[in-house]
Amino acid sequence: MPDIPAGHALSFAVVFGLSFGLSLLLTPLAARLGIRRGIVDVPRGRHRHPRPTSKLGGLAMYAAFMIAVIVAQFLPVERTDDKEIIRLTGMILGGTFIWLFGILDDRRDFGPLPQYIAQLLAAAIAVAFLIFIEQFNNPLTGERTPEWPFVVTVTISLFWLGLMMNTVNWLDGLDGLAAGVCAVASLMIFLHAAFQLNQTSVSLLPLALLGATLGFLPYNFHPARVFMGTNGALFLGFTVGVLSIIGGAKMATVLLVMGLPLVDVAWQIVRRISAGGNPVFGDRGHVHYRLLDAGLSQRQIVLGYYLFCTLFGAIALVTASRVFKLIALVVMVGIVALGIFLLGYRSRRDASDVPAAASADRSPPHHANDR
Repeated sequence: MPDIPAGHALSFAVVFGLSFGLSLLLTPLAARLGIRRGIVDVPRGRHRHPRPTSKLGGLAMYAAFMIAVIVAQFLPVERTDDKEIIRLTGMILGGTFIWLFGILDDRRDFGPLPQYIAQLLAAAIAVAFLIFIEQFNNPLTGERTPEWPFVVTVTISLFWLGLMMNTVNWLDGLDGLAAGVCAVASLMIFLHAAFQLNQTSVSLLPLALLGATLGFLPYNFHPARVFMGTNGALFLGFTVGVLSIIGGAKMATVLLVMGLPLVDVAWQIVRRISAGGNPVFGDRGHVHYRLLDAGLSQRQIVLGYYLFCTLFGAIALVTASRVFKLIALVVMVGIVALGIFLLGYRSRRDASDVPAAASADRSPPHHANDR
């Protein structure tokens, strides 16, 4: 890793320290505000935490990130993208919109359609402010694909941002899981932007998100004292998706970091449709729930996710070869697919051994967000 200029090191310290400190201080305040305003997750059905728990933790991460990002714009670092302020505006507006919608959803518990419309609108705001995927690098030849028609660019960009929002939302099923995985993704995007692409100003954005998630985690790690809620999950998913686009060449990193939850999302959709169910309504089929059923503790599962995502994210950093990254992605998908097959086999075997009455309630432990 190259030496860090003193000015850059100070900027990094200011942004990370401000975001982390604010998140650490604001999270307990947000938790109390959620209880006072009735924005709580009450134990019921598949929500099996021991007591009513605030769902307003996303407020702390949102505020810490936004304040740190705004402060970062006044720091003396190089800015290599003349459209950076436009894209930053789109990230702030889109992130604020989806966070506010998440607050309403946490109060009123909307159905799937309003949530997907809100995700589409947030993604459209980002695209309107030049946050879109114009081209891919061919991993086999190293050449960039020809520029697509604008309608294709918009469609792919909307799909990617929606996918990231839903992935994080569905991942938020165990204490500390979604926030920690997003912290890993933020760290990898920061390292890639700062030390491989020399995009110092852009790198301050994922660094701010890293601080916000790490400041939240002490209160959200098992046993959680506060949940991030839909407002936090959608905001994190949107922001990680945007950061993977801004500056370019970071989507491969995010795909490797988020590969496990992304494959899990695809598997849930296929599994639910093949079983004749609605793919947007949650159940206990996610990998993290099946691991819980297999006897692992929440902490073991969450730490295992952190390690897995960090390992494959690091691969994207240590090799410049797009072919090796493609191989790593294929290997990762293969490992996850094998794990899913084995967990599914175990679940079917256990179900055949347990009487129907004893297996009737197979509910997630608390705040499954997919619907």
